[in-house]
Amino acid sequence: MARKQADTTAYDLIVVGGGASGMMAAGRAAERGKKVLLIEKNPKLGAKLSITGGGRCNITNAEDDVRKFLAHYEDAEPFLHSPFSVFGVKETFSFFESHGLPLVVQARQRVFPKTERATDVTRVLIEYVKKNGVTVKLGTRVTEMLRERIEGGRFVIRGVRIGTIEYRSANVLIATGGISHPETGSTGDGFSWLRQLGHTVAQPTPTVVPLRVHDEWVKELSGVSLSFMKITFFVDGKKAFSKMGKILFTHFGISSPLILNSAGKVAELLKQGTVTATIDAYPDTDLGALDERIRKAFDQHKNKFVRTLLPEIVPDGTAPVVLSMLTLMNGETKVHSVTKEARRELVDLLKALPLTIIGLMGADRAVVMDGGIPLAEVDMRTMRSKVVKGLLVTGDLLHVTRPSGGYSLQLCWTTGFAAGNAI
Repeated sequence: MARKQADTTAYDLIVVGGGASGMMAAGRAAERGKKVLLIEKNPKLGAKLSITGGGRCNITNAEDDVRKFLAHYEDAEPFLHSPFSVFGVKETFSFFESHGLPLVVQARQRVFPKTERATDVTRVLIEYVKKNGVTVKLGTRVTEMLRERIEGGRFVIRGVRIGTIEYRSANVLIATGGISHPETGSTGDGFSWLRQLGHTVAQPTPTVVPLRVHDEWVKELSGVSLSFMKITFFVDGKKAFSKMGKILFTHFGISSPLILNSAGKVAELLKQGTVTATIDAYPDTDLGALDERIRKAFDQHKNKFVRTLLPEIVPDGTAPVVLSMLTLMNGETKVHSVTKEARRELVDLLKALPLTIIGLMGADRAVVMDGGIPLAEVDMRTMRSKVVKGLLVTGDLLHVTRPSGGYSLQLCWTTGFAAGNAI
């Protein structure tokens, strides 16, 4: 049996996980003169951060009203006022721009690096960590949380074990992230440790994630993106809710920020019954006005074939699919032969393209997963556990529901800074 060894360095903080919140916490603690060890099992820091936002990295959201911003975190809002009062959106802008990374605000107030490269965000944090003297161990997996049971049956943290070597500290931050994008090393280690240490852990589930559909016609449109669509969801035929925006069709179903941010509600509907949806391709035009518009187009091109005219009427890229769904006309029909009933069938279809939702995509496709420890078990001013002495928790290990649009990374910056500030 291998003999246990001890690293004799007295660390003020050991951070397990070199992602967004882990690097922010390590850098901040070291900036304040603390001796910090940062451990990452990947061969490089920021593996997930470097691919976030499609490689562009949605750093935060430029909503400057703190209450409106925090409302996006739903039930977690009351717990977040304290850390956000210390490090919020304004401080995030200051941090990155003062470290040489200009930011730009784009649609829906989403904030990106001006270079639109997520790797530049990772680079800034790596430089922050190294400049402040953090000791970094890469390609290193923590095998055990060193702990002792104290009076009352609670645990106190003493450090971590890596193989046969023990690294000692009175403060250990678990910042390993959730289980979305498991290919980046997010395999749920943090949740396992938190359970072992006595925390309650809600099972992680995808909440900001694309939707799977049954309909083959959707798969035929894979890669087509349509702007200004209205999608309405139904459960057992009863209307549940509607949203408007862009919809991206994929080989498995539908995606886009609109769909991602609807997934949490859809997940609840799926528990209640059969979920269907309709897509209105012309939400600003009622049935009568759309019928009149199409009638005029038909009158102007009476001698064309339907297959020739249809691409000029329906949303870009959808003509073959729309044509395949029609029963009262086909591509070889001359426009002058289209009946009023056939035209109305086309109008009805464009106002309510039918879908059957069969589920949500999994962790490998999720932008955000909920789950983790309840905020009531954490002192949110310091990110210290109320259950385990010496333990801190940040980022995606916290049970916080949030939409896409910069809210996840802002949670990481805020909780990471709070943790680093608390040592």
